[in-house]
Formats: sequence, C-alpha cells, structure tokens
Amino acid sequence: MKQRPALPPGPYLIVGLARSGLAAARMLAGHGRVVGVDSGTPAFQPIEVVETHVGTDGLEHLDGIATVVKSPGVPAGAPVVVAARERGLPVVGELELAWRLLPHRFVAVTGTNGKTTTVELLGAILRAAGAPVAVAGNVGAPLASLVDALEPDTTVVCEVSSFQLEDSVLFAPEVAVLLNLAPDHLDRHGTFEAYRDAKLRIFANQSEDDWAIVPTGSESPGRGRVRTFGGSSGDVVVRDGAVRLEGAEIAVAEIALRGGHNVENALAAAAAAASLGIDGRHIVAALRSFRGIPNRLEEVACRHGVLYVNDSKATNVTAAAVGIAAFPTGVHAILGGSLKGEDFAGLREPVSSRCRAGYLIGAASERLERDLAGTVPLRRCGDLAHAVAAAAEVATTGDVVLLSPACASYDQYADYEQRGRHFRELVHALPLGA
Repeated sequence: MKQRPALPPGPYLIVGLARSGLAAARMLAGHGRVVGVDSGTPAFQPIEVVETHVGTDGLEHLDGIATVVKSPGVPAGAPVVVAARERGLPVVGELELAWRLLPHRFVAVTGTNGKTTTVELLGAILRAAGAPVAVAGNVGAPLASLVDALEPDTTVVCEVSSFQLEDSVLFAPEVAVLLNLAPDHLDRHGTFEAYRDAKLRIFANQSEDDWAIVPTGSESPGRGRVRTFGGSSGDVVVRDGAVRLEGAEIAVAEIALRGGHNVENALAAAAAAASLGIDGRHIVAALRSFRGIPNRLEEVACRHGVLYVNDSKATNVTAAAVGIAAFPTGVHAILGGSLKGEDFAGLREPVSSRCRAGYLIGAASERLERDLAGTVPLRRCGDLAHAVAAAAEVATTGDVVLLSPACASYDQYADYEQRGRHFRELVHALPLGA
C-alpha cells in the first residue's frame, strides 16, 4: 500500500458542522486544537475537546488557525474560506484528511448518477468474496468515522462527490471509478466544465500502479492503468445478452438491479472488482443477489395492482430520465422540488413515451410545467402528500407511481432521504384497496 501524505498542521478550523464536518472534528481532535463553526444553528451533540460556535461566518475564529477544513456543503465563496485562502492557509476537505489517515486499499467512485448504488454493489461483491470491506459515503458512514476503526486488510469503498473532490489536494485512490458525466450542481459550480473538472480530480494524483475505471470511449484521465466498461469495445461489456468475466458469466436478465442504467453500474462495479483481483464467480454471485438501495428505484409496495416506487435520490434530470425509462409504460411520475440550475427539457422524451401523467410538487413546479408542456397531463399538487393521493386516485392495475423528482429536496425536506421516508409513509398509509 502506498504511504499516505502527512496531515497538514493544526490548529484546525472546521467550517460547517453537518455530518461530514462533525466527523472531521472528531477525527482531528487527537491531532491538535480543533475549532468548529457553522453559519446556521445545527443541532448536534457537543464533542469533547472541540470548541464549537454556531450562527457565525467564522471570520473571528480564523486567527491562530493553520488549516481550514471545509465541509462539502460549504461553497468556495464563503467569507471564511475566501479569507483563509487570502492568508495562504491550506483549505482541505474531510475526504482528503480521512484518506491520509486510512492506510487501506481505497476505491473511490464518482459520477453524476449511480454512485451510491455502485459503491454498495462493490461492497456486496467484496463480501461475497469473503474480503473485509467498509463502505462510506452519502448513505453509509462518513469517511472520517472509519479512521482507527478498521482492520488492516479492510478495503475502503467510498462514493465521492464533486463538492468533496474540488477540495482534494493529494487524494489518490488505488482504484478510481468514473461512472458518467451529465450537467448537475450548476447552481454550485457555475458551468458544466467546472463541474466536470471537479469530478476528474479523482484521477489527478494517481500513479502508474493505480487503476482508473472509465466508460468506454473516455480518454485516459491520468497516469493510472485504464480499464473500460460499457459500449461494444470496453474491457467489461455486454455481449450476446451476457456479461463475461474471468471464470464466470451472467446473463443481463439475471442481474437483480432494475433498469439499463443499472447494467452500466454493474459493469463499472465488475471492472473495479476485477482490478482488485476479485474472482468473476464472486462478482456474478453479487450481481445476482444485490437488489439495490433505499431511495433508488426502491419498490415500496403494491396497492391494488399498482406498484409504488421510491426514486427520491434521482435529484437531477438524467437520473429521473433513467428512472422513468426503467418502466415500459404506465408511469405516474411525481416530479419537483428545489431547482439546481437545470432545465427539464431532457425529461420530455421519457415522460412522453413512458408516463400517463405528471404530478408536480415544490418550487420547481412552474418550470416543470413550462418545460413539459404538451407531453402528458400535468397536475400541480404542491406537496408530496397531495401528489401521492392524486396519483393513487387514478392509477390502475399494472401502473407505476414513481417518485423520481429530478430536483433536490431542500424546499420542503432536509434531504432526499427524508423525502423518501415520507413517500414510504404515505404509500403505506394508503388503503389496501386504493
């Protein structure tokens, strides 16, 4: 295993005290003085030997600080971040620091869509092979929480976002996976080019001994050995309806995950697992048994012949489009939430070809109604409860009521997970005969 770079010096100022920032504060508490600040007033349990201040931009706490640790949700233009950089202080993220303190084989997965599913699938593959594995990311534990908690032979598999990667400095995973790229988070990054550049930082510091897993047709993004997936000429592809791996094969119809996009995720996971030396038989076993994650094409219940599906993690147009396309027809799509800088023209084709109606919620309702005009009947419902009730009233046997919002959740929910929980609750509260 490569030797990791040393931590930057303390004292440390943690900017943002949500899940990632708190995990970083706990991790760094044994490495120097730690001060945490947050411009909001988040609720959290106090951390011993960590000084915390809420309701402040943090500027008054910058004196004496040697390193600023920026949480992923904190923009680069935050006053304390700008001031730190003007003073020449290093600004890094939790991903970078935790990786430096984890001397384990490390797999990092990024992309616009499919990260969580692929990370969890990779975890299932390693477990099928009997290999110790720890999964970190949006659904799992924060990466910092794994420091000093793992056996030496554990492989760490972590999903990484553009927000995390833009704060990376020397981050160099042994296996780096890029699933796909489509416009997303333009409200944060400004342009697709800036968003793409942040994603590609996953490969920036890899050595010739590392592996870069990329879609077929992508250029080599760094110095690592390249393994491709998908298309007709990749290293791991579908041929004659099957995925063939060293010592094993699996028909596409046997892959437990639903949807063509999840076939691509499975190919990427198989390519990464092969780079780790995992036997094809174990990869195939996991592909046959792994059925996905909560909030991503999660089949919640069937009521009177109508399938209710929670795809709350589809927070952009591309993700919602593939979610809708996972069903041949009869979809009642619940769309909307908070805007992220995208238009919704990319939904017109899947909505027109697969949906019976659209039920619009949240702040994006007006934009959705305008961009999807002329496709299928659209109904403004305001919130999720009214949307579920409206869809349940008209859906018939064989139809699908699909929450695939194409938007973030922050206008009405804390996050996509809370939105997904609410959808489950609403569905389970429907009368059995509804």
